[in-house]
Amino acid sequence: DLEQSAELAKRLRDWVKRHRLPHYYEVGRHGICHTMLLENGHLLPGMIVVCGDSHTCTHGVAGAFGWGVGSTELASAISTGKIWFDVPETILVKIDGVPGKGVFSKDIILHVLSQIGFAGATDKAIEFQGTAIDNMEVEDRATLTNMAVEAGGTVGIINPDEKLISYIRERTDADFEIMTSDPDASYSETFSFEISDLEPLVGAPPLPSNAKNAKDLSDVKIDQAILGSCTNGRINDLRAAAAILDGRKIADYVRMIVIPATSKIWMQANEEGLLDVFMKAGAAVSTPTCGPCLGSHMGVLAGGETAISTTNRNFVGRMGSPDSRVFIASPATVAASAVTGRITDPREF
Repeated sequence: DLEQSAELAKRLRDWVKRHRLPHYYEVGRHGICHTMLLENGHLLPGMIVVCGDSHTCTHGVAGAFGWGVGSTELASAISTGKIWFDVPETILVKIDGVPGKGVFSKDIILHVLSQIGFAGATDKAIEFQGTAIDNMEVEDRATLTNMAVEAGGTVGIINPDEKLISYIRERTDADFEIMTSDPDASYSETFSFEISDLEPLVGAPPLPSNAKNAKDLSDVKIDQAILGSCTNGRINDLRAAAAILDGRKIADYVRMIVIPATSKIWMQANEEGLLDVFMKAGAAVSTPTCGPCLGSHMGVLAGGETAISTTNRNFVGRMGSPDSRVFIASPATVAASAVTGRITDPREF
């Protein structure tokens, strides 16, 4: 329960002080770990990263091996510096083409999930390649690796390139070793996608893989819109939403919560005037946190309510009542829907 969570956080603070650890990021102040590791230069190519959260697969965006583990395994890794894994087979996902207007990395991964299936990559790694990946900004690629677990994948990974190395060098001078897949690597399966004709998508409940065209869900009214999370709480995500909300108002009887993923992103968004845009539109802006993604606080849904969110999961009861519904989408689609009060294709704006 919430009191137990508070007690756990206190124990961690005391442990950090006792061992004088050099880095400690406070809950609700600094942000979400999956975004902060990359942002602060802690995440390097070739690393093995374990964390007690299933979306640790996000860290494959840096060519690292990021795996979510259980609390007992995590405690063992902290105390011994060692852990064991079964080496997973790898599925290759090739994504080529140039996305059209209103289509973002979230739409692309929703399309991929719809084809692979919710359990199609269970206990396997997903490696992303292709011209569409090459052209993406590093932080947009993280949306892909973040949601590899929504197909059952243990790891999502992208080969490091010059764009990634430049990104990391702006944040740290630490040494690292580049590791990439061999040109003749064998894969358990290969999926190829050409996304030039892809339209804005929405993951309809009860699974992220239940992707539908946003324009075909225009009769679905919403009560809440959520912009944030480890999936889509980065500065590019906030900019995409602000471009639609600028000069507009959120629909009557719709609540919108904006949650930048880290304090650095919050401050940058503030400097760029994005937070003013959100608040003038009628949204509430939070300090960095996971927010309502896991259904424990901030924007918890009541029975019969419907939300559209940039988060990564829409299982039954994910954000509160088991009688609520969560649709997941890109920041642009969430912002457009907040304005109209119904699920909306962002190309309408």
